[in-house]
Amino acid sequence: MRSKAKTKQVLVILGSPRRKGNSSTLAARISRGAESAGAEVETLFLHGLKISPCRGCDTCQKDGSKGCAIKDDMQEIYAKLMKSDAWVIASPVYWFTMSAQTKTFMDRCYALTAYAENPFAGKRIAIAMSYGDADPVKSGCVNALRTFQDAFRYTGSRIVGMVYGSAMEAGEIAHNRALMREAEELGKRLVSR
Repeated sequence: MRSKAKTKQVLVILGSPRRKGNSSTLAARISRGAESAGAEVETLFLHGLKISPCRGCDTCQKDGSKGCAIKDDMQEIYAKLMKSDAWVIASPVYWFTMSAQTKTFMDRCYALTAYAENPFAGKRIAIAMSYGDADPVKSGCVNALRTFQDAFRYTGSRIVGMVYGSAMEAGEIAHNRALMREAEELGKRLVSR
């Protein structure tokens, strides 16, 4: 008798202050692809949460640590990050890199190691970025992409793919049909092995 395969859990982190912004639109299409492949998807909108910047106190790194010293909404996010099989991180480019909301989230992930041994191992990650300039280099998108690559290479996680494109008005990126197809396919790959 075969055991039933575990349903993949995907956590989507929206780092834009606009709920229906371009990076959120890309993330929604990645989610659609993941769901069509049988995954369960949960979405968190960082802008609506209370997440303080890292204090650099290193409490989370000390022997016997019980986790991050800052008691805010990140405490619930830590549990969701560990429970999920895959993450989608979506951010617009603000001032040549990821948004402040996304950067604060990334900085606070430093404490994740206090909650489990090697919590990043085996995580599959998709990145979605939007920017206003026509060029991903001039816009600074490449700076954010490089930050994600470096961080997740360091943690031993796997970036399955990245989708990014140019658009200014909220939701405008949805008109880029090729990019929307690419995002949906990334969602399917994110949860397939």
